[in-house]
Amino acid sequence: MSQSILAVEGLTKYYDGYAAVNDISFQVQKGEILGFLGPNGAGKTTAIRMILGILQPNAGKINFFFDGSPGPLNKKRIGYLPEERGLYDDAKVLDSLVYLAALKGTAPAEGREKALGWLETMNLRNYANHKLEKLSKGMQQKVQFIATILHNPDLVVLDEPFSGLDPINQDLFKDLILKLREAGITVLLSAHQMNMVQELCDRIFLIDKGTPILYGTLDEIRDQHEENSVEISFSAEKGLGKYLRSLEDARNISINVNSARLKLNVATDPNSFIGEISGLCTLKSIKIEKPSLHEIFIETVGRRTMQ
Repeated sequence: MSQSILAVEGLTKYYDGYAAVNDISFQVQKGEILGFLGPNGAGKTTAIRMILGILQPNAGKINFFFDGSPGPLNKKRIGYLPEERGLYDDAKVLDSLVYLAALKGTAPAEGREKALGWLETMNLRNYANHKLEKLSKGMQQKVQFIATILHNPDLVVLDEPFSGLDPINQDLFKDLILKLREAGITVLLSAHQMNMVQELCDRIFLIDKGTPILYGTLDEIRDQHEENSVEISFSAEKGLGKYLRSLEDARNISINVNSARLKLNVATDPNSFIGEISGLCTLKSIKIEKPSLHEIFIETVGRRTMQ
């Protein structure tokens, strides 16, 4: 049975009568990566700041289970990478890391040893005595990440960790986050890169306009979706386009010279569908699969925006 490390119940925050966060509840299980998702302005950062004690909620409960029983916030057992980065620009990289780790209870000698090891991992060892202001944005992001995990926290909260990173460093961060999970560290991840979230997260919690929308494993969320994504590759088309456009259960149909893409309701039997189209073209390949997290995010949030 999974054990929670964080339980949020009925969390609510008002600003001038507007509910920025409206009665959200979720749990983060020990050793998992939970994706905390939503469009800009959905209330994610506000919720994170309440969880971390930076803001006080108007209603709701927040319990931590670092030692198996419910207890209050213990900042020394949490690592936080904020969306707005907060390093000392005029301080040297190594000095900053040792100082920040000391604030979380790590002895300076231990902090220095660990910091040098992480700087080596991040290919920043040669910048240990450089001032932070002299580093590129991507390098500063790496230093901020090191500061977040240097004291070996039980729970790591990452708010937009991939922001400003090139694809190579995005992959580096993805691998580091997976290694945190392998080490038994729990991760609460807020990000807009749906491909990264899909590859990383064990479960998803999506909010919009401060309200919970989706919650569960990726498979559970994809199974709830009413449409499959279909990709067809063919030659010698003989009425395929006309047939696809006639389907009541199909939409977003796009047909090119030798390929077609569409959304197809899950009520349509895949075998019958393949049998029908195989008589209308020379079928080379077909892929029918559940929608990606990116597609679910766009359609779910977009549908609510239209309401």
